[in-house]
Amino acid sequence: MTLVTLSLGAPVSRSARLLASAAAVALAIGLSAAPSATAAPSAGFYDPPADLPAGNGTVVRTEPMKLGLTLKGIYMPGTATRLLYTSTDQAGKKAAVTGAYIEPTKKWTGSGPRPLVAVAAGTQGQGDACAPSKSLETFINLDGDEVGIGYELPGILDFLNRGFAVVLTDYIGLGTTDRVHTYTNRLDMGQALLDAARAALKLPNTSVTASSPIGLNGYSQGGGAAASAAELAPTYAPELNIKGAFAGAPPANLIEVLKSADGTDLTGVIAYAINGITPYNPELQGALDTLATPAGKEALEKVKTQCIGSTLFSYGFQKTSKWTTNGKSLYDTVKADPALRAPVDEQRIGRLKPAVPVQVLTGTKDDIVDHAQAKQLAKDWCAKGVNVTYVPVVQPIGTGGTALNHLTPMITRLGPSHDWLADRLTGKSVRSNCSSLWLLP
Repeated sequence: MTLVTLSLGAPVSRSARLLASAAAVALAIGLSAAPSATAAPSAGFYDPPADLPAGNGTVVRTEPMKLGLTLKGIYMPGTATRLLYTSTDQAGKKAAVTGAYIEPTKKWTGSGPRPLVAVAAGTQGQGDACAPSKSLETFINLDGDEVGIGYELPGILDFLNRGFAVVLTDYIGLGTTDRVHTYTNRLDMGQALLDAARAALKLPNTSVTASSPIGLNGYSQGGGAAASAAELAPTYAPELNIKGAFAGAPPANLIEVLKSADGTDLTGVIAYAINGITPYNPELQGALDTLATPAGKEALEKVKTQCIGSTLFSYGFQKTSKWTTNGKSLYDTVKADPALRAPVDEQRIGRLKPAVPVQVLTGTKDDIVDHAQAKQLAKDWCAKGVNVTYVPVVQPIGTGGTALNHLTPMITRLGPSHDWLADRLTGKSVRSNCSSLWLLP
């Protein structure tokens, strides 16, 4: 994402620059919203209780929340509820997760119960100010020097206009004050998304039921979450009536993404990912104490409270070789050490089998999330007999690590991707293109 700068003839604070960037994004996609000092949840809503109730997807607390954003003068067509619900983390322990459910104002005219789309947001950051449920309320959530930007809103609006209910997860640790967000951790992300759907179905006075067809949807980090949820669902949430999953630009193999994201404007997301793995791997933390330079240690600590804009300003186009005492990139360092490689490789998506049709979309010159590993995810699932629709978005030239090739398909393919998922939710069949996968880029 290209960020604009201000020219005022005087020093400008980082938060002012980030607000200007957010405003530019809003103008580019036709959004209008006044930034708020906070998203105005009730005091303590994001503070999990000491004791969580039993079960996954159990609703702990709710409260009404506004949808003040407009799109070309039209208010978001739905009524929103802020959620705090239960999930399970990689260690098998209970976790509190926040999110939001949106009940559409549009009447459902299709056959059967209203469908539900479980939305997994793309990279927001690792700080609590970046929680998607906060920026859902105001589009721009300003919390101190951190700015959360609700760029998922156009996609959510499209689902609501189709008459689909939407539930959005904040993921484990993003928003809640009890732990660091476990970014790109496949179990934490996938299970939080499935449990968001469970929580939505337990809310009173909604139009979704246990029989509602459910779709999983996400791009970038969200694509990884949707992919993980799709393959975890048969064992983790078999009761959910999931009909399809869309995984756009999924970081299915973090080892390869360590390489493709390095030296780009989003180098800092690598620090997010390390912070998402180390809580469950104390030996990795011990290795980092030796392998990380002071600059590396500072980066790992600093990004824990940052949203993506701040991380871009702090670490954009840096090389991770500056973070290691051996002077090698994190990719080379991890690949060469089995003890380091194992916990990263544990996050690999594609080793389990989804029971529903899936679409895997990837830009052929994605400059952040490696194209080859996304295509490999499609291959892995095809080999297991999964109904895969593989969609390569042909990109003739690279964009130099600016993330333009990474982000553009999220915008240009939004309609067709939603059409594909809508067809699954309304009972239309789809044929896999696995047999022709070898012909496609």
